[in-house]
Amino acid sequence: MPRSRAIPLRQQRGNWAYAGQTNDLEHRQGPLPRADRSPSEGAILRLRHDPPTRRTRRRIWAAVGGGVALLTLTACGAGDPARGWLPYGASEGADRVSNLWVAMWIAAWAVGALVWGLTIYCMIRFRRKKDDVGLPPQLRYNVPIEILYTVVPVIMVGVIFYFTVRDQSALMDTSQPADVHVNVVGKQWSWDFNYIDADVHDSGVQAELTGKAGVAETLPTLVLPVNQRIEFILTSRDVIHSFWVPAFQQKLDVVPGNVNKFQVVTNQEGTFTGKCAELCGAYHATMLFNVKVVPEAEYQAHLGQLRAAGKTGLLDNSLSREGLKPGEQQYIPSRKEA
Repeated sequence: MPRSRAIPLRQQRGNWAYAGQTNDLEHRQGPLPRADRSPSEGAILRLRHDPPTRRTRRRIWAAVGGGVALLTLTACGAGDPARGWLPYGASEGADRVSNLWVAMWIAAWAVGALVWGLTIYCMIRFRRKKDDVGLPPQLRYNVPIEILYTVVPVIMVGVIFYFTVRDQSALMDTSQPADVHVNVVGKQWSWDFNYIDADVHDSGVQAELTGKAGVAETLPTLVLPVNQRIEFILTSRDVIHSFWVPAFQQKLDVVPGNVNKFQVVTNQEGTFTGKCAELCGAYHATMLFNVKVVPEAEYQAHLGQLRAAGKTGLLDNSLSREGLKPGEQQYIPSRKEA
């Protein structure tokens, strides 16, 4: 009885097959292109890889150039690079936000540089050589490495969580007595401002964005004194809004039936933009307002103008579609309490 003979293997596009046999791929697509075949039947066949074409190289360089251009254009916005291109803050809490933002970016770039560096190193160090035959040694698992890339991300997320909670707790702390209390009322699609301490109010109407100069002067304007602690008490007349002044680098949702509040300490005079940061209906984009931070004398003069215009008293939150939930009214201080 004749003895069986082992037939050496050959490689076809990453798959091994017996020499002299034709696999299903060759049946469907024909012989493998540009393959070096040995004249002897038992030899291992090696697939020759073509170098990248000129068109492929152009595409790669175009992608790299596009990425560089995108980063360059992104860096052209307003703000200081040292603050991560955030808008310049007009409150004490803005520095805390920008410091956390920049620290997160530094950590992210450090991790990215490590990952990119190791990836590029492996691409160069373990690239396929011209005289390589077959596949490199295959590894199924590496317990130390798997433990490393599981534990390290958990530690990183834990550190980020700690600093985020620390700063959020400080920014949302309302335990200190405020100098000025303002009840900000969101409505479709404008804002009302109750100056609780002065017992006056200002009511806004929906902005008409005509694209012409002078629109900003028609927006409702919230006037605040500089270098004082301001407490915003947020309520809604209809749907969920979000009170956002980018210069304060804080925002908070305005939820129907609930009272939310936060404090800022203004430290810079000027006129700043504000807007709703929560999609609240068809004209959400027109829900804009101004914030003017002025000296104390100018602030008192503005309150006098509101009194002279007959805007005395506070707009009642009972005007809302749904009243405040039981127990929420206590979080809106009256004039005596403020």
